Amino acid sequence: MKNRNIKFITQASVLALAVLSLTACNTFTRLAEVGKGPVVSEIANPVKRPKYRPVSMPMPGPKKVSSSANSLWRPGARAFFRDQRASEVGDILTIKLAIDDSAALGNKTTRARDDAEDGDVTKLLGLEGEFTKMLPQAIAPATTLSLGTKHSTKGDGEIDREEEIAVTIAGIITQILPNGNLVIFARQEIKVNFEMREVMVTGVARPEDIDYSNTISHDKIAEMRVAYGGRGTLSDLQQPRVGTQMIDILFPF
Repeated sequence: MKNRNIKFITQASVLALAVLSLTACNTFTRLAEVGKGPVVSEIANPVKRPKYRPVSMPMPGPKKVSSSANSLWRPGARAFFRDQRASEVGDILTIKLAIDDSAALGNKTTRARDDAEDGDVTKLLGLEGEFTKMLPQAIAPATTLSLGTKHSTKGDGEIDREEEIAVTIAGIITQILPNGNLVIFARQEIKVNFEMREVMVTGVARPEDIDYSNTISHDKIAEMRVAYGGRGTLSDLQQPRVGTQMIDILFPF
């Protein structure tokens, strides 16, 4: 009994240390923000971010460039006159997000199973009499084995989702792909009292889709990734504690 208690205490200690190690960083950050709220991030080069990775996409084969004498057209130019739209790495452009998505999904699952198995042992190498001696209540050969299982599952699921995001945000060009397409990155932080709202947009766009006002809409951005959320006092209150999340993941029933 003593060994069992020691083993239980050891396992509990290991689990507690694991939880503390997972929450230590977040705990210290939250303690540092008591009375002040989240700290606004410093302006940094997007390509220097820890998780930044250059974009690699299928490219067309190289084309031979030919020039004509006395021609005003520049080889590789996309327009006759030069304008002020973003076209080089580091240039700024405006990104308009007007996302209005809705989805309704429903499913219903019903399953039932009833199994039964009976077996009898009338002869077993002549040991039937020995079973009678060994077992106080003896056995009945006709009902030596009887198994039965019942299983029933019923599930109903329904999803009714509606999301609407309308944001205008400025981004920069971080990379120009070999075919001329632009990799864009935009990030914005808005702090109101003790709540920080964050918006981040990345994707690939064609220079032709940037309009005369140096603006591009979200439906013209390929491989677009949008992250919109927040952190702070209200966001922390809306999330379950780390221990509750671990129980939800690890508890098997």
